[in-house]
Amino acid sequence: MTMLHAGIGLWFVVHAFPSVAPAKRAALQESMGEQPYRGVFSLCILAALLLIVFGWKSAVPAAMYAPPLGPGLLSSALVLAGLILFFSSRVNGHIKRILRHPQMTGTFLWAISHLLTNGDSRSLALFGSMAVWAVFEIIMINRREGPRTGAKTASGKFDIIAILIGVVVFAVVGHFHQALFGVAAIVI
Repeated sequence: MTMLHAGIGLWFVVHAFPSVAPAKRAALQESMGEQPYRGVFSLCILAALLLIVFGWKSAVPAAMYAPPLGPGLLSSALVLAGLILFFSSRVNGHIKRILRHPQMTGTFLWAISHLLTNGDSRSLALFGSMAVWAVFEIIMINRREGPRTGAKTASGKFDIIAILIGVVVFAVVGHFHQALFGVAAIVI
């Protein structure tokens, strides 16, 4: 599980760096330039994802707790809602206007759904960390940006787009979930 933990740690550090050390981030951006900084940031995220994926596959899971849910409609509904929220963060719809952090809230729902259906050590490490990370990011963004000011203009068509993208991604991931992760996404 060392590789999985390293990936999770790298993910957290890279994402936390701009909020925890804004002066160092600004200095790096100034010395490197905006685009090279973004490139290095993206490469670090990619490295974290690769470590997480390969760490997940190589980790031998040990039972930690009895999950209260199995794969099914409730856990799938949480994942679907999480995906819709995740994608709504990219468009100016009513969801984004009402909910300050739809992407992090979506990530939190996705993580909680997986914690409710998986009680093993690698699931607890990955999904527990992602839930904590989402809450941490919400707190740090609120601290950095301060109180939310004014309602942004919104269009329902963007909500429909976010919902459609969320449903399509949910269907595709659900279809390939067994092949990718070794367990069916929905068991009825």
